[in-house]
Amino acid sequence: MPQPLDAAAVRDWCAQALDALGRNRETIDAINVYPVADSDTGTNLYLTVESAARAVEAACAGRPTPAQAVRAMAHGALIGARGNSGTILAQLLRGMADELGAREDGGRGRGEAAGAAEDDAELLRCALRRAADSARAAVAHPVDGTVLTVADAAAEGARDAGGDCAAVARAAWAAARAALDATPGRLPVLARAGVVDAGGYGLVTVLGALVGALCGERPADPPAGASRAPAPGAPQPPCREARESGAAEGAPAAGCGTGGAADGADASGGPAYEVVYLLEADDAAVGALRARLDALGDSLVVVGGDGLWNVHVHVDHAGAAVEAGIEAGRPFRIGITHFGGAPGRRAGHAAGPPPPRAVVAVVPGDGLAELCAEAGATTVTVRPGEPPASGELAQALRRTGAPEVVLLPNDPELRHTAAAAAEQARSGGLRVAIVPTRSPVQGIAALAVHEPGRRFDEDVVAMTAAAGATRYGEVCVAERQAWTTAGVCQAGDVLGLIEGDVALIGAEPAAVAAAVLDRMLSGGGELVTLVVGADAPEGLAAHLEEHVRRSHLAVDTLVHEGRQSGPLLIGVE
Repeated sequence: MPQPLDAAAVRDWCAQALDALGRNRETIDAINVYPVADSDTGTNLYLTVESAARAVEAACAGRPTPAQAVRAMAHGALIGARGNSGTILAQLLRGMADELGAREDGGRGRGEAAGAAEDDAELLRCALRRAADSARAAVAHPVDGTVLTVADAAAEGARDAGGDCAAVARAAWAAARAALDATPGRLPVLARAGVVDAGGYGLVTVLGALVGALCGERPADPPAGASRAPAPGAPQPPCREARESGAAEGAPAAGCGTGGAADGADASGGPAYEVVYLLEADDAAVGALRARLDALGDSLVVVGGDGLWNVHVHVDHAGAAVEAGIEAGRPFRIGITHFGGAPGRRAGHAAGPPPPRAVVAVVPGDGLAELCAEAGATTVTVRPGEPPASGELAQALRRTGAPEVVLLPNDPELRHTAAAAAEQARSGGLRVAIVPTRSPVQGIAALAVHEPGRRFDEDVVAMTAAAGATRYGEVCVAERQAWTTAGVCQAGDVLGLIEGDVALIGAEPAAVAAAVLDRMLSGGGELVTLVVGADAPEGLAAHLEEHVRRSHLAVDTLVHEGRQSGPLLIGVE
């Protein structure tokens, strides 16, 4: 018996989608050739839906309406979105949630069973249409033959379907499946690789799970190869833009989508970095952000609303993309991934082999993320009190594209999470080593001696030795009254920490920082590294540089803008 479109169906849909993506993850990763052949689309979609599933489970602890359940699913996908496809999937879900919410707020009637079934069917038709439209609007330069094409086809298939919501879901899946089979004819890079679009394959998988939730029987997975691709030279189906402008049915699809590798011609090159972050910003600021990021790079997708956005872009200058976010609002959970080659070349393309070795660094500030990315590391940026999950770190390890990866956790609290992530990555065939860095300044020291040309074990030993030779300290502000190794502190007191223990309690950041430096340098040292935080008073770094110059002869000082929470991180080598 068909399942009504209620919260229970949404919960079942989410669970089935996660299960199906788990089964198909490796297949989807293997056919990922566009826009970047980094073999992670299936993993990205799985992690995105995993975050959505957690949000739906939390919402279903109460008695949510269908709109509230889908809204929870969309919000979970938004905050957990990974990569291009995960970000677009989050926006598809948001479009559905917006439509369901608008109908619910409008007092959609649910009378007799037959009437309720008709209401559900019409609601699903409208939700799928709004989902496709909102996803296309979120992409700066839509390209035909991608997940957007598959989403459009699903909406059109649903529009023409009769019957209950289960019949509408089946029609949407069938139309999406047909569009997926045709993607190689719309995007030459897919035809050359002999595969269908990976993001579109993922969406068909998610729609198949919706059919399973509403009908009780999930359709078979589609083939990943381009089994129904048109023969070379055959006319291509017109893209959506051509259809809407009245183009003839057999007209060429040239010009469908602009920017990026719309026809696959430049698939061997492109920006060097992927930058992703969540952004708290007013809706009015996002238009200017889109324009600035669009000028900086390609593959731009900005999704979300109501003050919370997920930003994804490929650029050559990662720092400029983060700075654009800072101007628009407050970015967090910043991730910067180096594609593995020099600027203008992406790892995974035929232009060159993947990097032999990569480094993944966990950092607490966007300035630190920029610094580590410039040193060639992939970064995972975290906020205070929001440590990354092991799955997030494992995905960062895998997406480097390198067979050997060094992980810098940069926090003693992450040792177990890092170990779990390494085990997950090793199960997939990666060689992973953890350098037990306990502070970002130790991570900076380790990156300074990193040399991919050395043997893996020798490189790990050198990085570990550099980190171990770096004493670390911190200046922070107490949030509440507490007992410490230096006595009782009150909320607002300035604390000076050395190797994780409170050594000093004071009132002025500059005085506490200078005292911490003196204690750390009493045992000797040649180089002081100062990482200035977002809460540092003006002139703090200059004051400390002068203090070191006057009080400690032959000691050099390096200053970095880390923009992490708190005034200052200190390293002494």
